[in-house]
Amino acid sequence: MGSLNQLFKHHDFELIDAHVHLNSPDGVLSKIAGDSGIQIVTINTEVPFFPGINEQKKIARNASNTHFLVTFSTENWGLSGWQDEAIQQIEQGLNEGAVGVKIWKNIGMELQKEDGSYLMADDPSFDPIYRFLCENRVPLLAHLGEPKNCWLPVDEMTVTSDRDYFANHPQYHMYLHKEMPSYEDQIKARNRVLEKFPALHFIGAHLASIEWSVDELACWLNRYPSAGVDLAERVCHLQHQAILEPEKVRDFVETYQDRIIYGSDQIDDAMKSEKVLSEIIQNKWGNEFRFFSDSDIQTAWNVEKPFRGLGLDETVLKKIFRENALRYYPLMNPRHGMSV
Repeated sequence: MGSLNQLFKHHDFELIDAHVHLNSPDGVLSKIAGDSGIQIVTINTEVPFFPGINEQKKIARNASNTHFLVTFSTENWGLSGWQDEAIQQIEQGLNEGAVGVKIWKNIGMELQKEDGSYLMADDPSFDPIYRFLCENRVPLLAHLGEPKNCWLPVDEMTVTSDRDYFANHPQYHMYLHKEMPSYEDQIKARNRVLEKFPALHFIGAHLASIEWSVDELACWLNRYPSAGVDLAERVCHLQHQAILEPEKVRDFVETYQDRIIYGSDQIDDAMKSEKVLSEIIQNKWGNEFRFFSDSDIQTAWNVEKPFRGLGLDETVLKKIFRENALRYYPLMNPRHGMSV
C-alpha cells in the first residue's frame, strides 16, 4: 500500500469509491479499502451470477467502511402487486441503511413481456417505483444499456476491457443479437423516464452508457441538468479519447466537475486471495486517480496507445473522488465508525 499512500499523501481528503460489488461475506475488499483510507459504496444488483439480492444486502450491512445501494427483484414482474413488493423491498433496504437504489441492464436487455417484446426502463409498470423515489427523494443509480462497443464486432471495439468482457459474455454482446433493442432504443427509453419524472434524483452508471463521446455526454448532461454520472469501469473510455484530444476531455471534466462520481466497479467474490485483490484494486485506484491528477503521458492495460493525464486542480479532484458521492447520496451518514 506504500505506492498508493505515496500518491495520495499530497491530498487532504478521504477518497470514496462509490461503485463496488461486495459478493463475499469475508469482507476482504472493505478491509483493503479501510487500510487504504478509502470508503466504499457497494451496489446490490440483480445479476444472475451474483449472490441473491438479500444476501448482497446482508454482506453490505456486515461490512465495515461500507455504504450500500439496495435493489428490488423483478422475478414477479407483471403479477398483481408486484410494484408494492418492490417498493417494500426498497423501503426495507432504506430502513436498514441503504443510501439509494440500483436498477440493472436486465431491464432492456433480458426481461421480456408475454408478447416477446423487451421490458424497457420506461415501461409504465415501473412508474409507481419511480414516483416513490421522487416523492421520497431517493437517488436512483441506473445501469441501462451498455457501452456503444457492445453493438460492434469485437475487433472494432475501442478498449481492451470491452473486447474481453463481451467475448466472454456473448449473451450481452448485442452485435450478435440483432433481434434485441438497439443502443439508441436503450438511450431513448432511459431519457423518456427522465422526461416523465424530472424530480428523479438520477445517476447514470458507467457514464450513462454515453462513454464513447464527451461531446455527446455533455449534451445529455445539459439536457438533464439534475442528473449525474459515475465513472465505474469507464475511465478507460476517457483515456481512449485523451489519446488524441486530452484538452477536450479535460474541459469536459472541469465543466461537469459537480456531476461526476468516482467508482471502480471492483467485484469481491472470494475468487482471489487478499494479496491478489489488493494488488488489483490498489493499482486501479492509483492509476485512475493519477489520470485525473497528473498531466504526464500515461498508459493503461486496456487502452492501446499512451495518453496524457488531465492534471486537474485539487478542488476538482475532491469533488470527483469524494464530495459528489456525498451530494448525490445524501443518506451517507456515518456508519461503523466512519467519518464523512
